[in-house]
Amino acid sequence: MKLVLATRNKDKITEIKALLQNLHIEIYTFDDFEYFPDVVEDQNTLEGNAEKKAREIYNITGMPAMADDTGLFVDALDGEPGVFSSRYAGEHVTYEDNRKKLLMEMRDIPADKREAFFKTVIVLILGDDKKFIVEGRCEGYIGVEEKGTLGFGYDSIFYLHDSGKSFAELTVEEKNRISHRGRALQKMKKVIEKLTK
Repeated sequence: MKLVLATRNKDKITEIKALLQNLHIEIYTFDDFEYFPDVVEDQNTLEGNAEKKAREIYNITGMPAMADDTGLFVDALDGEPGVFSSRYAGEHVTYEDNRKKLLMEMRDIPADKREAFFKTVIVLILGDDKKFIVEGRCEGYIGVEEKGTLGFGYDSIFYLHDSGKSFAELTVEEKNRISHRGRALQKMKKVIEKLTK
């Protein structure tokens, strides 16, 4: 089975490839195509954005396509940044810009009110009327400072209750075992295993 990852985010590609490496599939990315657009994420749900990305890349390449959309939902901010997590500080911003804005918004929120969770929705499009949808979730809290140098996005300010470590202090392997994307990918891995038997 050939599978196109419908993203230009190299960090996501690394995580996804690490988790799907043992499957009987050939993974293709934007590097393998002359034309591979940046799909506009203008839907109001994670599922809507993931499906839009996967469907557009499926339509262009004619190959099964998989996309995810991830959001960080902070209780004290009524679920923000949520579906706008990647552009929380505006369009064409850096990971650091988004983290700084979030820490600024939460500067007066006490330690016991900083609960948050990550949610990832993955959509696999196999045909015009054949799709699979899975999701994964990871609970934690927003720290008051950045910690760790690994990971990407909000990883250095998202802390886990059990270990007190931020995602940015975990290796790719450690993060994939417990993260929202890791959990969603484990579910999608089972779907793909059945499809490729």
